[in-house]
Amino acid sequence: MSWGAELWDQFDNLDKHTQWGIDFLEKYAKFVKERIEIEQNYAKQLRNLVKKYCPKRSSKDEEPRFTSCLAFYNILNELNDYAGQREVVAEEMGHRVYGELMRYSHDLKTERKMHLQEGRKAQQYLDMCWKQMDNSKKKFERECREAEKAQQSYERLDNDTNATKADVEKAKQQLNLRTHMADENKNEYAAQLQNFNGEQHKHYYIVIPQIYKHLQDMDERRTIKLSECYKGFADSERKVIPIISKCLEGMILAAKSVDERRDSQIVIDSFKSGFEPPGDFPFEDYSQHIYRTVSDGTISTPKQEGMKIDSKTTVGKAKGKLWLFGKKPKGPALEDFSHLPPEQRRKKLQQRIDELNRELQKETDQKDALIKMKDVYEKNPQMGDPGSLQPKLAETMCNMDRLRMEIHKNEAWLSEVEGKVAARGDRRHSSDINHLVTQGRESPEGSYTDDANQEGRGLPQQHAHHNEFDDEFEDDDPLPAIGHCKAIYPFDGHNEGTLAMKEGEILYVIEEDKGDGWTRARRQNGEEGYVPTSYIDVTLEKTSKGS
Repeated sequence: MSWGAELWDQFDNLDKHTQWGIDFLEKYAKFVKERIEIEQNYAKQLRNLVKKYCPKRSSKDEEPRFTSCLAFYNILNELNDYAGQREVVAEEMGHRVYGELMRYSHDLKTERKMHLQEGRKAQQYLDMCWKQMDNSKKKFERECREAEKAQQSYERLDNDTNATKADVEKAKQQLNLRTHMADENKNEYAAQLQNFNGEQHKHYYIVIPQIYKHLQDMDERRTIKLSECYKGFADSERKVIPIISKCLEGMILAAKSVDERRDSQIVIDSFKSGFEPPGDFPFEDYSQHIYRTVSDGTISTPKQEGMKIDSKTTVGKAKGKLWLFGKKPKGPALEDFSHLPPEQRRKKLQQRIDELNRELQKETDQKDALIKMKDVYEKNPQMGDPGSLQPKLAETMCNMDRLRMEIHKNEAWLSEVEGKVAARGDRRHSSDINHLVTQGRESPEGSYTDDANQEGRGLPQQHAHHNEFDDEFEDDDPLPAIGHCKAIYPFDGHNEGTLAMKEGEILYVIEEDKGDGWTRARRQNGEEGYVPTSYIDVTLEKTSKGS
């Protein structure tokens, strides 16, 4: 199967076919390029999606570490790795397929142009040989006709009796001349014919087959290259399938790691206040004045007068105040965390003690290292001056003393909290046993009394305490700003309780995101509301971050 043998007369069609082959190659290269763009855009969109839903800040107190949240963050990490594999696919296709196709297409065009030029040159040379042969043939034909005319003219004059001998001799010489020229043209025509036949045989059996063979090889190599690129196109993605499978397996493992019981315990640990549920309200006997009218000398009269309570105050202040921390306390956070509920205060103190112990251990290790280095310098003075380590050693000792004092102070606060919690537990246990006896005898500080007179005297203090509590949590003073934020995107704020903002607008942050995706902010004119946390860039003050 050879183009030179079977397609010897199809030069124009081979020209068109090889051009079609290059066009098809470039068409496939364009297809690969568009596929690369799709992969790149897909990877970019996946990364933007991961960035959008990843936590903005990595603060210890940012949000509780629920297993469902951790699983989601692991899924986001796996999805980010998956996006990376799509980028690898695009890069591999661009390097192995598209880039190779474009280089090969350029080389193919150059080679095709060279082979076609050789074919056209060979055809032009054969046409030139044919023209030379045809010209010699026509000249020979023309000389033969002239010789035939000279022959006829000589015979006519030779047979004419009236013709002179000179005319006959002249016609004879003309005949001889024409005959001689006809013989020369005959020989020229024969030589040109032999040369053309040789060149034509060479053209169709040697030159053209060789050129067509090169074209055939070129076209077959183009087909092989397309086959390799098809395979490379698929291999680019097949190579990353194991890694993609691991990403998907990681997502499944993340889903299996969700523990609903653990999350419920985290909710308890995060929000448990440590306060006791409110006790039963005492029975307020409004019928005492009836008995007082019947018998003014009753023994219980002084006691009832002492226990007389303004019902308006009791009901009004107790209503809606069953939970002590119904609203967020105002003002800056205190060093001993006394602004927090007991359980949360205990957790914060324990965390601070653990951090201080870690810092103390680091300082202790540094002190031991400095002492060892000092000993080495004392034994080997050429290695260093022992006195140069004394300032650093003194600084480390001061830091250790400071940390010990801090630990001691926080442990005292922790003991105080744990003592109160234990006392409340004991009192609750006692009140469960003697419910009928002690009902309504708990003072605001949590102490109990068995003296009815003291109990009656303690109730007004309890109301005073409630009034103070209400004043602390129900005043309308604006919340203090704990930082500021800048709007990254505009927000309409059509819903009730939200705050509209423009891109680039600066707002005060008055309440951090509690995990629901909203941050409470305030404008300079005092307007407050909630804005999406993902729409803003938050900068908290150092004092608020530490609280």
